[in-house]
Amino acid sequence: MFKTIVENVSAEVIEKKSKFIANIFHVESVDEAEEILKELGKKYHDARHNCYAFKIAKDNISRASDDGEPSGTAGMPILNILNGNDLSNVLVVVTRYFGGILLGTGGLVRAYSEATAKAIEKGHLANQDIGLEIKFNIEYKDLEEYKYQLKKRNIEITDILYDEKIEITAEGSVEEVQKIMNEKISDRIAINKVDSVKEKYVYIR
Repeated sequence: MFKTIVENVSAEVIEKKSKFIANIFHVESVDEAEEILKELGKKYHDARHNCYAFKIAKDNISRASDDGEPSGTAGMPILNILNGNDLSNVLVVVTRYFGGILLGTGGLVRAYSEATAKAIEKGHLANQDIGLEIKFNIEYKDLEEYKYQLKKRNIEITDILYDEKIEITAEGSVEEVQKIMNEKISDRIAINKVDSVKEKYVYIR
């Protein structure tokens, strides 16, 4: 289990007229991180540097870039903040608009670290781990009872599709999802037929 950021947030730090804008994102793959980096490169095309670091839980991947800053003064300090907070499935991009005054290596490390830490402080953190996503169908009359019973077990309903029956997509810890698949979740309700089950990273309360 590890901590991650739930929603995307940003924070800003000014250091000797240089502006450092930290944007933090929840990502679950290298491709997702790289797509965001492309978009931010367009958004901040007039900035001197777009430095970043990301950590992906799957395959334990981490990368960092100084994007033209002196080696070790930007990407690694950002990554060190992520490691220090035990964060994964996170991308942090710190954009620098140069203010005309050189900061030196120590000043750069402090500025990139401070911007990253400030963004993390603003964000909503949650625990994440490998869990299960499950899909199943229920009768309309049972919807509220299912919603109540799943919530009680910290299983989150992520989608509800209304058709002849109601298709529910829910996710939670492996233990709790397996329990509701194998036994009645209340005196009158059981999951009789599971349409699909797959592993994925899920939020764990």
